[in-house]
Amino acid sequence: MKLIKTPSILFLALFVAFSLTAHVEGAPSAPTAQAAPAPNVVLILADDLGWQDVGCYDIDEPSPMETPNIDRLAKKGVLFRQGYSPAPTCAPSRCAIMSGRHPAALQKTHVVGGNPPTPYNRLKHPIMDPWISGRMELKEVTIAEALKQNGYVSGHVGKWHMAIDHNAFPQPGDQGFDFTRHHLGESAAMKPHRLTGFATADKNDPYQLDKDGFPKDQTTLDAVEFLQDSKDKPFFLYYAAWLVHSPIHSRSRELLEKYCRKLGVDFPTDPDGWSLEGQKNPYYCAMVEMFDHYVGQLVSYLEQTEDPRNPGHKLIDNTYIILTSDNGGMEGHPGEVITDNYPLDKGKINAKEGGVRVPFLISGPGIPAGKESDVMVNGLDFYPTILSWTGTAKPKEQNLDGCDLSGLLAKAPEDAALVKEKDDSRRDTMVWHFPHGVAQQSTIRKDGWKLIVNHYSGRPLELYQLNEDGPANSKRVDIEEAKNLAQKRPEKAEELKNELYTRLKAMNASVPYLNPNFQGKLPRKESVCKPAEHGRDGATVWASFKENGAKVTQAQLAYTLNGGTPVEEWYVIPARIDGDRVIAELPEGTTHYVFNFIDEHNFLVSYPKVADMVSAEKRKRTGTYSPDAFVGKQ
Repeated sequence: MKLIKTPSILFLALFVAFSLTAHVEGAPSAPTAQAAPAPNVVLILADDLGWQDVGCYDIDEPSPMETPNIDRLAKKGVLFRQGYSPAPTCAPSRCAIMSGRHPAALQKTHVVGGNPPTPYNRLKHPIMDPWISGRMELKEVTIAEALKQNGYVSGHVGKWHMAIDHNAFPQPGDQGFDFTRHHLGESAAMKPHRLTGFATADKNDPYQLDKDGFPKDQTTLDAVEFLQDSKDKPFFLYYAAWLVHSPIHSRSRELLEKYCRKLGVDFPTDPDGWSLEGQKNPYYCAMVEMFDHYVGQLVSYLEQTEDPRNPGHKLIDNTYIILTSDNGGMEGHPGEVITDNYPLDKGKINAKEGGVRVPFLISGPGIPAGKESDVMVNGLDFYPTILSWTGTAKPKEQNLDGCDLSGLLAKAPEDAALVKEKDDSRRDTMVWHFPHGVAQQSTIRKDGWKLIVNHYSGRPLELYQLNEDGPANSKRVDIEEAKNLAQKRPEKAEELKNELYTRLKAMNASVPYLNPNFQGKLPRKESVCKPAEHGRDGATVWASFKENGAKVTQAQLAYTLNGGTPVEEWYVIPARIDGDRVIAELPEGTTHYVFNFIDEHNFLVSYPKVADMVSAEKRKRTGTYSPDAFVGKQ
């Protein structure tokens, strides 16, 4: 592992960190002979961990999952009851956390991406997702890159998933991390199925059970290796667990048996599926406890290891720890009930509370222990908060969309007035944008109110009062999102809708399009234009069209630089409308391209007609959309 050695920058970081610590309210005075060194930061990101899957978050009924280490961590710092992920799915949340920018601003609002706008199923879906980026662009300055300028060494272990697939460019090493490992660890699928190949105590077993009966997890071992190698420097560890994402299984037979007994269910004999509703899946319960165990191993290492930069102290004394999830719990997929986020509604892949409200714990030097807070916080807040903790300058080119929580955490975690926007006003509003799949939602939360706009034609506005209208510690009203008040409070719904659209426009958020090939009823679909001819003169390409009642108001060129490969990635740029023609310049290196005509009613017609997502997925090994497109390179 290459370690950073910048003595002058490190000295400045130590001086700034000491100055900041000395001025934190309630912080102990540092001895004059020993200034507090620059603090460490550990960010623990679970995958698909639900708000009600963790013991310390129980509010109505006890969770069957046992999470003693996470519960203990909560008592060391602040537990946020209204903590949110930036998005209801994995990749956009991860990109947002690492870059500090809202998924809508990144044009990265769902997993994968990088395909031309096209329906999921051409005949069955009336709406098609907008284009979204297949990656977090290199121009984004990550937390790791910012900290590198302040003498920090950064490590990533586990899941990355900020490119078009897990192994595609860019990887952590391309975006500021000095150490990166992405072993699946315990999460690798059991073969041939989940009732075979349980771990044993045999030393030759790659998943050898430890003294507590938990399987070895290489991701956690990699994290400890990074901590061991980096403890003599200020470090940032991004521990991106694969747990508790599918495949849903337990390599510990004893743990699986334990939860069968606890849930009162028979030990499974059929490895396929799980049909009992609620939090009754013993495989999943075992996974949550395994994740908790690995969190405990990390925290224990910090608690037991001497800090070489701070003699007489352990690493934990000077380390901030953040624990959260990339989105809400995945309640199930075909054939398997995984968990239940009740009292929250829905789960992953939905912008209702169950999809975006997540466990959210923060502890560290100067942060009071054993506190709970109802202040709204978001994963977007990590970046500016870490900059403040570490005395790191904000990269000039990076526009951060979250808020600095350091003052809130150090002074009064219950006081929402301490969470400030750029104009110094209290942050009272959050927005989510998920124009994808069957959800097709954009959402705004303002104090205790939440509005959901459904992009499907004919779906009503949804307005809920989650809490009594107030900045913090407000009384619970309808966190279940069971009582739609849009018709009773139309003025409130309209007010929030206008603010939502204003904020989305400011971020240049992409919106979904109507699908003219939908086989059901869709007003005005018969009036879409008809593509006519295509031509090319060097790098200039054009396509003509004939209007059929609806005016073409926008045009795009969708193109790829690597057509015909398994990781085919598409981009979209505006094209110029000149009468009945659309004209564009092919970017250098274009291998394939497609024209998109968008009319006044928001129908999108592609030319040539490209495959829908279902068809494209089936031919991924030979390219996805390029077989239908115009060929770029001559």
